[in-house]
Amino acid sequence: MANNKSLKNHLALVTGAAGGIGLEFSKVLAARGADLIILDLNLQRLQKARDEILLNCKQEADPSIFLLQADLTDPDFLGKIDDYCTQNSLNPDILINNAGIFSFNPIDTTDSKLIETFIDLHVRAVTLLSRWFTTRRKGEGNGWMLNMSSMSCWMPMPGLAMYASTKSYIRVFTRSLHYEMKDYGVGVTVACPGGIATDLFGLPQKWKRFAVAIGVLQTPEAFASKAIGKMMKKRKQYINGWLNRVSIFFVGILPTKIRMMVKHQMLDKGIAR
Repeated sequence: MANNKSLKNHLALVTGAAGGIGLEFSKVLAARGADLIILDLNLQRLQKARDEILLNCKQEADPSIFLLQADLTDPDFLGKIDDYCTQNSLNPDILINNAGIFSFNPIDTTDSKLIETFIDLHVRAVTLLSRWFTTRRKGEGNGWMLNMSSMSCWMPMPGLAMYASTKSYIRVFTRSLHYEMKDYGVGVTVACPGGIATDLFGLPQKWKRFAVAIGVLQTPEAFASKAIGKMMKKRKQYINGWLNRVSIFFVGILPTKIRMMVKHQMLDKGIAR
């Protein structure tokens, strides 16, 4: 399926949709004609995101956008989503599990509440939403799901214990579910992004543009478009950029000395500040 093929008559549920990559996913889907359920914590941010999504659309797309304020760390978040879909007669055939958090801290100084949030968002919510969606779609004989992992799932580095391990769970879980759903016509894809040109790296704009030009970084818009293209083709995995694919091997063989250098030069000094 071509990356620009119309998605009219499709309905996508996107979590963490009020900003970042989640908003980019929503823009790409809506621009191709898909209706949306955008889910996030903050209703005001969702309203602003809806306006931005519609502004990005061509007139012929004209998507319907439903706002769902929900906290995926709540014990009954799935009941709220299910009730919302039932009450509004919505049956999404696309799911993007995008909501997540990041921190760079040693595990012994990471707040226990933050640890619980990592597990709730990256493990519990992804698992339960994936099960909810695939159970509904296997009876329909179609469906497309994209779960967001990270390049860090191959990087057991100091400071990334919670992030890398929970993103690793997402990758392994999604790859297994891909095979479980294959006979039912439901596509399950995991994306493992690395090197996205956001403000996370603190690079000046000229260096961001240079990094994008040589393929070291990818724009959020390009990543979202390509990831959705892979999802609609029902590929099992998408890793953006040649450098990221090559680096998996080299990061895997890094000696302990280098990993400890990361700890001493980045993590320990960060704590000292």
